[in-house]
Amino acid sequence: MSTVLDGVSPDAVPPAVVKAADLLAEATRTGVACPPLRTLFDDGGDLASAYAVQQLNVRRGLDAGRRLVGRKIGLTSPAVQHQLGVDQPDFGALFADMAVPDGGEVPLGRLLQPKVEAEVALVLGRDLPERECTLVDVLRAVDFALPALEIVDSRIADWDISLVDTVADNASCGLYVLGGTPVPLDRVDLRAVTMTMQRNGETVSEGTGAACLGSPLNAALWLASALAERGDPLRAGDLVLTGALGPMAPAEPGDSFEAHILDLGSARVRFAPEGDQQ
Repeated sequence: MSTVLDGVSPDAVPPAVVKAADLLAEATRTGVACPPLRTLFDDGGDLASAYAVQQLNVRRGLDAGRRLVGRKIGLTSPAVQHQLGVDQPDFGALFADMAVPDGGEVPLGRLLQPKVEAEVALVLGRDLPERECTLVDVLRAVDFALPALEIVDSRIADWDISLVDTVADNASCGLYVLGGTPVPLDRVDLRAVTMTMQRNGETVSEGTGAACLGSPLNAALWLASALAERGDPLRAGDLVLTGALGPMAPAEPGDSFEAHILDLGSARVRFAPEGDQQ
């Protein structure tokens, strides 16, 4: 899956791509969401332009010393795909500084419009370089699975997003939380796992592994092939957030979330309350 930035020097990046990347960076810096990005492109833009925006901000992050540790998969729900008029998932980049410790706290103002969803995380022990990746390749490559929370966020005002907007905005990724007990794949059926997520002790989301493209492994297979196709394959040590197992839930200051995934364990996070000065 190539983008318009492949083989292009930074000075030759299309102006609309630079403008969109700048708007997202400014929204992150100021905490003030920006207007939809699709208006910057003819006919609302296309997938290649959207990934070019994402890639430019990833490049900027790497140049600033951030460390890329993996990828997240989004749009794994058929209902959400239908809403955005697409027939495949999308992906975004995960940096080391986006990790929140299990049970840790998200500082007030760190995110703009956070929502929380429970996922299966996979950590790779082998590279996945093949464009025609198979499920067997994925099974051999995965070292272990973990329960995870993805804290999704949008730098675009009021979550007014199209496919172009969310892809450009790093697949609407904010932060992530990993549970602490690795589980080998021969000890868990990821398709059959059940998930329950609570906010402040009340259940706000339920789901199963099958809700994620039929299985989190199917999502990982799609990602491996997509990244290999664009010449940026998954590597040993990479973290993969495979997509939501159930509906996301909005987060407000002071909220606490805990997700339990059968046979994988739990992951927890809290959001600093209003008035917190940390």
